[in-house]
Amino acid sequence: MIVRDNPVPAPPFWGSKCLDHIPVRSIVPYINRNTLYKFQWGYKSQGKTLAEYQQWARVELDPILNRLLARDDEARILRPQAVYGYFPCQSQGDDLILYEDESGRRERCRFTFPRQSSGKRLCIADFFRAVDSGDMDVVGMQVVTVGQHASDFARELFEKNQYQDYLYWHGLNVETTEGLAEFIHKRIRAELGFGREDARAVSDLFKQRYRGSRYSFGYPACPNLSDQEKILELLDAARIGVVMGEEGQLWPEESTSAIVVHHPQAKYFSA
Repeated sequence: MIVRDNPVPAPPFWGSKCLDHIPVRSIVPYINRNTLYKFQWGYKSQGKTLAEYQQWARVELDPILNRLLARDDEARILRPQAVYGYFPCQSQGDDLILYEDESGRRERCRFTFPRQSSGKRLCIADFFRAVDSGDMDVVGMQVVTVGQHASDFARELFEKNQYQDYLYWHGLNVETTEGLAEFIHKRIRAELGFGREDARAVSDLFKQRYRGSRYSFGYPACPNLSDQEKILELLDAARIGVVMGEEGQLWPEESTSAIVVHHPQAKYFSA
């Protein structure tokens, strides 16, 4: 059962903020190298123990990553940017209602989330104060991108038949975007006042060892990709060049959006 008596954190501002120049080197610690090496670049363990693989990766794969980052230092291929912000909200059944201001007199938009058909029957809306509680809650939103230039650069490598370099750069583009999402989420937790609850090791953040959750569209808890249009409008994501493409996909390709929930019980869950 979701308990709704947790303190509601006070955001540092209402509305959105744009970070239009984030140094790549600030994002590097948040890149999940295990995912980059094994799943993006295709270097599997092949019988190695975890310790053996990590040692092998330090010798063989870290230098490749460092070479790409050095190239980026020179050519600025990756261009991380983000918009994020905080909005007053309340829940009503399976809906999350966002308001124009803290008074709650004017609804700005609402999101309707699916509820689990079994188990705990969870819904994202459950993690927020209900309309009939009389309390106002806060929800975080974020959109991040590494820019169109990064996608164009990888595509040019592919068109030149430089497939190995294409694989490296495409994988780095994807995982830098994910690392940027982690970076901004960590900033949100700090600004809401509970960043000290984070696990100390960055690798543990990849295992969701922090308070709350970041729900991205397209996953079971919020599958409706078209709802991203509301987030783009709320955050004025055009400032960093992110728009809706076909079939609910964000453009540039290496971009992500998310709803950030502060409730301590909020974790990932399946449909």
